[in-house]
Amino acid sequence: MSSPRMPFKSLPPVPTNPAVSNPVPSNELIWTGCYTADGGGRGKGIGALRAGTDGTLRWLGVAAPADSPSFLAVHPTLDIVYAVGETARTVRAYRRSGEFGLEPAGCDWPAGDAACHVAVDPQGRFLVVSCWGDGQVLLYELDDAGGISARFAAAASDVAGRPSRAHASLMLDDGRVMTTDLGHDLLRVWNYVPAQGLHLDHELALTRDSGPRHLVQHPGGSVLVVTEYSVEVAVVRRSPGSAIFCLAGMGPATRAGALAGDSGAEIALAADGRHAYIGVRGSNRISVLEVDADGNALRPLADVPSGGDWPRHHLVRNGWLHVSHERSGDVVTYPLDPASGLPGQAAGRLEVASPTALVPAARGAQPAAG
Repeated sequence: MSSPRMPFKSLPPVPTNPAVSNPVPSNELIWTGCYTADGGGRGKGIGALRAGTDGTLRWLGVAAPADSPSFLAVHPTLDIVYAVGETARTVRAYRRSGEFGLEPAGCDWPAGDAACHVAVDPQGRFLVVSCWGDGQVLLYELDDAGGISARFAAAASDVAGRPSRAHASLMLDDGRVMTTDLGHDLLRVWNYVPAQGLHLDHELALTRDSGPRHLVQHPGGSVLVVTEYSVEVAVVRRSPGSAIFCLAGMGPATRAGALAGDSGAEIALAADGRHAYIGVRGSNRISVLEVDADGNALRPLADVPSGGDWPRHHLVRNGWLHVSHERSGDVVTYPLDPASGLPGQAAGRLEVASPTALVPAARGAQPAAG
């Protein structure tokens, strides 16, 4: 399809070497996903980190042994963690035990091939698992204790001659669910129907071979989507007076442009929505973009080295940027300047085996982070 290419406004310049002021102190528990031996990694299961008041991270230990728990999500009100088993094709609930331990809360539930992402409904009614290998989008209903109680498969995407590659889901502010499909270059919007699962509301096609991967909703309502293959950011928003999402435009995710071998990974927003952070694997950069007040226009500000090899996932939290590097096996932490949004000098590096995800143990409001 033909798509607008320039949703990015000309915004005032910002300093490229800020003097970073002190971010918000923290003492937060963070769960880590990883690849274990069955997925070619060196991890042992779901890990636990403690974020210190100086921003540095401390390894607490393995919270629960698990096979390649490559992505995690937490229940909105209960001490429950959900983890996909990417190579085992499963999803499982874990209950908090002790300072940082997790114990299984029920049995493994079957998922699809290469189950790579899980997200939880803000009301705690269900979770959604996306499967890269076979394109399945699966909804699992939850009981009052946070346990998995039922499983429903959503309608498959069908594009002739191209494999479906579901990759992530996002719980929208209007109660619907948006999912990405890398293989079919699709965003799909769903309605949840109790005891039935997800019913398709509508679809939105992005540029062919762009590969929509991960996504986040701006406080203004727009959804920002990082593309894996073209290393861009798509901005989608609801049409005026309508619940249908349309493509406002696509633009580069980096200031210097994508390099050979690059692929987009994660996208995260500062708490106030003024800056977006894009992980780029290959050239191993974090790109910082300025976002306008409505979330409809972005401008790349700077590309900074991520500090390791293969920045698969990152977390923006309490004025800090934590970047997990799958291949170099570490998490590198940077303070964020609250005015410019740019990272300062690295505050610490922690060895973590084959990390793939960083998820705070508790949901809830956080102070502005740049």
